[in-house]
Amino acid sequence: MDDLAHNVLGGELQACSFDPLTGFYRDGCCHTGADDEGTHVVCARVTREFLDFSVQRGNDLVTPRPELRFAGLKAGDRWCLCVTRWLEALEAGVAPPVVLEATHQNTLQHVALDVLQRHAWRKAEDGSHTG
Repeated sequence: MDDLAHNVLGGELQACSFDPLTGFYRDGCCHTGADDEGTHVVCARVTREFLDFSVQRGNDLVTPRPELRFAGLKAGDRWCLCVTRWLEALEAGVAPPVVLEATHQNTLQHVALDVLQRHAWRKAEDGSHTG
């Protein structure tokens, strides 16, 4: 695992989510390492459209899996996604918004920063926020 990880903006990688607990290493952050073959580096605020798309692609993130201590995701949850799945969703028009401060710098090996910025999650009028 990377110890001094940075986000796509060049700052220190921020936590993505502790509830639900996310990350390849289940540490709340989108850290990556040699054993993370899926490259779970994109911190996204998942949408119903994305979750439905993911199920259709064979990755059910909705159904609870208690044996894996996974309660299932719902729209609005933050989750570390595989960069390739996020790109598939982008192509399909259902990419969830990205939390830039919590998205690992390795994402930039696959997606240009300006693309991520166009899909950045911004503070909502309902008072929810990224931190």
